[in-house]
Amino acid sequence: MRTDDKLDQMEERPTDRVQPPPMTRTRLWLFGGTLAVYLAIVIGVLVTSWLVTFDWQVMFFRPYKQWPEIHAFLDYFVVLGQRGPTAVAVAAWLGWRCWRQRNLHPLLVLGASLLLLNITVGAAKLGMGRLGPHYATTVGANEMALGGDIFPSGHTANAVVTWGVLAYIATTPLRRRLLSVIAALGALGVGMTTVYLGTHWVSDVLLGWAAGLLVLLAMPWLEPGITWVEDRLMGIILRLWLRLRPDSLRGPLPAGALVPGLSPQRVAPEGEVLVRETIGAATVGRSATGRPQDGWPHHPSRPYTIRSERSPVTPAGSRRPPHADRVPRTTPLSPASGRGRNGTG
Repeated sequence: MRTDDKLDQMEERPTDRVQPPPMTRTRLWLFGGTLAVYLAIVIGVLVTSWLVTFDWQVMFFRPYKQWPEIHAFLDYFVVLGQRGPTAVAVAAWLGWRCWRQRNLHPLLVLGASLLLLNITVGAAKLGMGRLGPHYATTVGANEMALGGDIFPSGHTANAVVTWGVLAYIATTPLRRRLLSVIAALGALGVGMTTVYLGTHWVSDVLLGWAAGLLVLLAMPWLEPGITWVEDRLMGIILRLWLRLRPDSLRGPLPAGALVPGLSPQRVAPEGEVLVRETIGAATVGRSATGRPQDGWPHHPSRPYTIRSERSPVTPAGSRRPPHADRVPRTTPLSPASGRGRNGTG
């Protein structure tokens, strides 16, 4: 297969980017309902409602003393909600998917979701300044605006977003449902583990679940920006690849489709890069040194002629008159009589 054929196939190949879930009416209702729950939890803590009373009751119950036999296991399990290890693990998996799909969309989705999570959850933590159970000062108080950074739970929100991204970019509806259930159970377990260890109030965990779910539900709104960044990055990668490895066009390219604004190139057998150039109604080729190439876009051994130089097309569809290459056939003569086979002279 010639190099120009490979590039033609690459240009015609559909993108491997998986279409994310759109912002449907159901998704909008879920976003609005989750936002209402988020605000209700914040207001309930600010006014020191029954939710704060329940926080103190669970804290005095001290679950880590009630079931000490599972303490060692939960110390490791809670790492599933820690931002550093989980981000590295998920990024490694999505990086392999990017290599297979020849695009950067999975990694960019993860980066955008974590960025949105850090901005929203970080701002809420610093803005409300709530202290955790281990640092509480007044029994029954909401411990707000005291310089803490515990509300909402970062471990819980991170578990929802990091593992939920895998479901968000799943390739089939079945995988999306399965991964959604797994991510939900994992986030539920991480949140309850922080309550067991005494590092978070119950209301912290509830708000963390809501905060993480809001980030996932808002991801379709970020897709245009993610696509814009991906197209620019893929263009930069492809240009660098062609500059560093111009002979790589003989084999498969590392990036997906050619980006707009980049002229398709070919590599001649001698190693010269051929650039397609349109002159009038004809498409000719020239090398990087400016020397025209007769073999563009076909094999160099086959001369390429523009359409205006070809023989006209006859009404029958051939390019030369019918029977133009036939030679009139003469009847062989008999050696004895000098006559033809039919007896005539």
